[in-house]
Amino acid sequence: MNIYGAKQLADSFRTVRKNTIQIAEDIPESQYGFAGAAGTRSVARYLAHIASSTALWQDMHGVKKLTNMAEYDFMPAFTELEEQEKKTRSKAEILDLLRTEGEKFAAFLEGLSEETLAEQIIEDPSQPGKSRLEALMSAKEHEMHHRGQLMLIERMLGIVPHLTKKYAEMEREYKEAQTAKQAASQSA
Repeated sequence: MNIYGAKQLADSFRTVRKNTIQIAEDIPESQYGFAGAAGTRSVARYLAHIASSTALWQDMHGVKKLTNMAEYDFMPAFTELEEQEKKTRSKAEILDLLRTEGEKFAAFLEGLSEETLAEQIIEDPSQPGKSRLEALMSAKEHEMHHRGQLMLIERMLGIVPHLTKKYAEMEREYKEAQTAKQAASQSA
């Protein structure tokens, strides 16, 4: 039995998606057209890209169950992904897309067997193979990569990211507890 399997992968992905949704909620809809630099995606496009891209992993690892990714026809998939990104959507529609596609992907992950996750696949013939579990973890890594870009955009827009606030509060509480502990030991 694996220590880290389908349930853990799905739960971990849900945590990542929850944090992405929080960023999408924190950025005002009036800023969804903002792009951090020329030639980069706007906030809306990053979010639509994140929401839509999990379909690629589901197709490769669920529908087609490929073990050699060289057999996957990426061009139609990338074309569809770009079309999804370019669709004009309101903030509410983007949030709904993030929620529904995120839960759809998490449910897909949760339903995978240990045998499926252990299957060896080849993504790049010049590199060693990897397990399907490791390949599916890259969906989460992909989202975190883009979420980091969105957190930088939040800073550019004058928004303190929610995780930054959370960890600053935890640090403050820790320091207060340490100060109180020191004061108690000095008065004893």
